Amino acid sequence: MTLRIEIDDLAKYFGAIKAVDGVSFSVSKGEVLGFLGPNGAGKSTTMKMITGFLTPTRGTVRVCGYDVLTDPISVKAHLGYLPEGAPAYADMTPDSFLKFIAEIRGIKGADRRRAVDSAAERARITNVMYQPIETLSKGYKRRVGLAQSILHNPPVLILDEPTDGLDPNQKHEVRTLINEMAEDKAIIISTHILEEVHALCTRNVVIANGKVKFDGTPQQLESKSRYYHAVVVNVANVEQKAFETFLNSLPFVAQVEPVEGAGFRVYPKDGQQITADLSEKIRENGWSIDALHAEAGRLDEVFRSITMPSTGAKN
Repeated sequence: MTLRIEIDDLAKYFGAIKAVDGVSFSVSKGEVLGFLGPNGAGKSTTMKMITGFLTPTRGTVRVCGYDVLTDPISVKAHLGYLPEGAPAYADMTPDSFLKFIAEIRGIKGADRRRAVDSAAERARITNVMYQPIETLSKGYKRRVGLAQSILHNPPVLILDEPTDGLDPNQKHEVRTLINEMAEDKAIIISTHILEEVHALCTRNVVIANGKVKFDGTPQQLESKSRYYHAVVVNVANVEQKAFETFLNSLPFVAQVEPVEGAGFRVYPKDGQQITADLSEKIRENGWSIDALHAEAGRLDEVFRSITMPSTGAKN
């Protein structure tokens, strides 16, 4: 895979405040990296350093092989950036704003018109192109910002909260667009919306207190949940205490807890899949299964355990 973004020991201090403190990771062509973390974790500061809007206290950033400190113009030419809040000139229309951005990018003549039309269509803003930006909804303003970030078809995209303020239909459209672009781009998405871990991301980096706490796939992140591969099960016409004793006796079971209403949640040893084995053992006992389903990991629980380890949740 072609490395597009390389970050090594990146730090940004504001006096005694260590906003970012030794962050390292890389992103390759074809990857959509979800950059997760609580408010104040250092996500936006990191993205501003990648794009050259902030100078690092230490560390290096390379985009498509260009160093952000020694060749910032080349870095900015190779990336598209959607900042937090998607700032734009309020008295401009999306059409005039995108033409202005195209001119700054050096796109002229017929190429400029094609680039503006293509970006507007992909961002789904063609119906508001001639309204003042200040009159647009938050969702449309966000999509105008997304349009300017993809105007020059860059190989790298840095998107800070790209679906913030969008309704469910607009979120779906933006996610579809990002997935379509992902094949030939390296994309970093900063988000606090955990559902986007599966909807968009091929990999996740979790940051807290300016440091990387996790770097891996969505499945690896989900597997850190105590609920990962747990099975909720209930049987018919069996005394609950006897059923609980039976479940605790199984060699692949780590813990059993009652579920409100009826049945039990069965936690596997070592996060293994136990659905088929559990079903087989129950039927061997001659019992009829009323309900049985495996659970996925709970990302909100994992997020808390990684970013707030004092909660005592599983790490």
